Amino acid sequence: MKNIDTLFIDLGDTFRVIRKDEAYQREAMTVIANCLGVKEDPEEFYHNVIEPRYDKYREWALHFYCEAPVDVLWTRWLAFDFPKERVLKHAAEMTYAYRKTKGERVVTDGGIETVKELYKRGYTLAIVSDLVGTEEVDEWLDKDQLRPYFKSVQQSSVCLIRKPHPAIYYYALEETGSDPARTCYVGDNLNRDIVGAKAAGLGMTIGVRYPGKKPQEVTEENKPDLFIDHFAKLLDIFPPLK
Repeated sequence: MKNIDTLFIDLGDTFRVIRKDEAYQREAMTVIANCLGVKEDPEEFYHNVIEPRYDKYREWALHFYCEAPVDVLWTRWLAFDFPKERVLKHAAEMTYAYRKTKGERVVTDGGIETVKELYKRGYTLAIVSDLVGTEEVDEWLDKDQLRPYFKSVQQSSVCLIRKPHPAIYYYALEETGSDPARTCYVGDNLNRDIVGAKAAGLGMTIGVRYPGKKPQEVTEENKPDLFIDHFAKLLDIFPPLK
């Protein structure tokens, strides 16, 4: 389709989804509280202090299309009133824990098999994703033995640029050596994933609409070329390359 030979794939709510687990999430909240030396209930501290502060950080990040390094995230936004030396010592650990407070992230149904088959069919694959923290994705790629299938892994937490800024897509294009016109982006957030892919001149965009998710308003600017409701349906769209 459209002579596509490269697929850039989003992570959150596209290739990976959140599985809620109260014990898992509370354990992560406890890690943050322990790292900061907080004596109050970890869950109350998380909801009353960390989450409101993260909301403020997120407003800044979305406004400037920027992801802050973890040390800046915690010393400026999330734990600015705690001893700086202690905060810096635990910034990476707390960032990973913060991600876990939302639930356990697992590959969507059929995701691993689909990526392996697309790779087998000759497609160049890359990850382009917004997230905080620099350890989680590397750990996951190694755990699920998926690293060999992705020629580039662009994370806003590493390059410090968030979608829809086109630069994060350009980094992936440069690393994969792909032609933008022959590259498709697959993502769930129309206003970030799709708008950014179009701004970077990618030749095709696919919006993900999994069952149970609230549909987003579709506009001329954020409208993808098509939608899928299951990740494995990419195999119906992209046949083996000759």
